[in-house]
Amino acid sequence: MDRDSNLYTFLFATIMVFIIAIVLAYTSQSLKVLQKENIRKEKMQNILSTVGVITNREGAEELFDKYIEEQLAVQNDGSIDPAIDVFNDIKLVLELRKSPENQNFPLYVANIDSERFYIIPIRGNGLWNAIWGYISLKEDLNTVKGVVFDHAQETAGLGAEITQDWFKERFINEKLFDSDNNLMGITVSKTNNDPNNEDKEDFEVDAISGATITGDGVSDMIKERLEHYVPYLNTLRSNKIALN
Repeated sequence: MDRDSNLYTFLFATIMVFIIAIVLAYTSQSLKVLQKENIRKEKMQNILSTVGVITNREGAEELFDKYIEEQLAVQNDGSIDPAIDVFNDIKLVLELRKSPENQNFPLYVANIDSERFYIIPIRGNGLWNAIWGYISLKEDLNTVKGVVFDHAQETAGLGAEITQDWFKERFINEKLFDSDNNLMGITVSKTNNDPNNEDKEDFEVDAISGATITGDGVSDMIKERLEHYVPYLNTLRSNKIALN
């Protein structure tokens, strides 16, 4: 075939496009598997970090299996569905599209040095897009052990600061329920009169300057998500009282 002909040029270009398409498809599929595995291990890291266990991705699965002793699919009435694979089958972004009575509410129970912690995934809306994270409760079912926050599209230097340690540390040891076990949540408040965060029973933390809407989103998602766990937490409280 004449290499200077239009037909040769067309065939050569077609073959090259076909080969490149195959290579790109293979690369994309390979990276997708790796990406899914990275997301899975990052999820483990985030869950563990709320209870003070810090690890890299390589060590995440081993420590997750070591410290997470239960994975529960809590129902809106406080019951547990034992048939659900909580870690793999519950996607919070999809659950939020359902009515509360049809949602599954994932709960991870950690045991560290014989102390139990209850880790709850949370998700809501910031200024521009979704925000999400995890919040862990100590054994008293009221005191915050730790939190993790992340976001899709918050403004750098403003709303995106919810991922910073100095902001997350404000939530440590904050109370979520009042003395009658009514859920109060934690308000990210720009009018907070406790800038040094010494009062852990005021149900408030200091806001991020210039990020009011993102802060409100954090407040809302904590209270909205935890409301669905109240029946289950009340059952745990009752069981603790009965045992004592």
